Amino acid sequence: MQSKREAFPRFFFLSNDELLEILAQARRPQAVQPHLRKCFDNLVKLRLGDDARSADIHAMISGEGEEVEFYKVMKARGPVEKWLLEVEDHMVKSLQVVVKNGWKEYAMPSRKDWVANSKAQVVSCVSQIMWCSETEEVLHSDDPLNKMNDWFDKNVEQLSDLTALVRGKLSSIQRKSVVALAIQDVHNRDIVDELRKAQVTDVNNFKWQQQLKYYWDTDEDDCIIRQVDARIRFGYEYQGATSRLVITPLTDRCWLTITGALHIKLGAAPAGPAGTGKTESTKDLAKAIARQCVVFNCSDQIDYKMMAKLYSGVVTAGAWTCLDEFNRIDIEVLSVIAQQLLTIRVALLDGKSEFLFEGRVLKLKPTLGVFITMNPGYAGRTELPDNLKVLFRPVSMMVPDYTLIA
Repeated sequence: MQSKREAFPRFFFLSNDELLEILAQARRPQAVQPHLRKCFDNLVKLRLGDDARSADIHAMISGEGEEVEFYKVMKARGPVEKWLLEVEDHMVKSLQVVVKNGWKEYAMPSRKDWVANSKAQVVSCVSQIMWCSETEEVLHSDDPLNKMNDWFDKNVEQLSDLTALVRGKLSSIQRKSVVALAIQDVHNRDIVDELRKAQVTDVNNFKWQQQLKYYWDTDEDDCIIRQVDARIRFGYEYQGATSRLVITPLTDRCWLTITGALHIKLGAAPAGPAGTGKTESTKDLAKAIARQCVVFNCSDQIDYKMMAKLYSGVVTAGAWTCLDEFNRIDIEVLSVIAQQLLTIRVALLDGKSEFLFEGRVLKLKPTLGVFITMNPGYAGRTELPDNLKVLFRPVSMMVPDYTLIA
């Protein structure tokens, strides 16, 4: 089972029983379908060939029913871990192709038509790339102050176009896509308003640098995300037409801390009362950069072996994990966890592609991220040991401003 997990790292996130169930039905791709949801964020089904026994896979389908064609047909042959790894590869490459095509065809013939006819994730990612590009164009222009006012008016106009579109006749997938874009556009409008009021005229101004900015890098033929010093490659984890969080100034500050922590190979530790969006903010950032995020609820029953299995998956899959209520774990276990995380960080800082972890040589993907959330001040909570504290950047979360969300 360990060798199967090392061949397809997402198996580390499944229990032994779940993995045995998949391996028992490995010869029939149809039988593996129900388990896809456990391995991928929102890839819940594959479209197979018309024949009942067909091994051809043509497309991936999200939980909402959105379908994305694979860039080429693949065959589900051989061991299950081998073809599931191929599905993951096809997911990434196919999304990269549709995002690139969406970028080329943006606002053709109009933005409303483009939004209605594009895949939800393409709409979200490409709109951010184009908004960022147009904002920087304004900042580079001869008269940035006046042009910023015009750009603000255009942002308001685009938002009213979207509200008109929402009131029209849309399928449920299109409606989810438009609503998610409207949430994004409201935030973008507020940023432009802030830049306008602060009379920002330079792209190096911190008010602009602190934003999560998307670029299409033509040299690398890839989408790159920047925030201050951090540079993150878009992950192409298929999200489908999922809902997005309303982005408040608190969310912005949380994301700034997380991307800054990742840049220096640390984790982040949002802490605060229940219901302040600690886990959701982390998960939404993972959605924004299309990275798989595994949420793990901690308790005093957790031992270091369970955590080693989870970290093995995170490291080899290059995924993120959000460890909820981390300070419920016993102090004896936390000190071992600190050692495990330090081993991973040292390997990341050394730029290794493989490293020794808990007696096994594992592949290391530098896109990984480990985040912990804590509810301080409750009974049964442990104070984190100092050697663990230094591996996480703290983020203080407060009750959000509900008027902004409404």
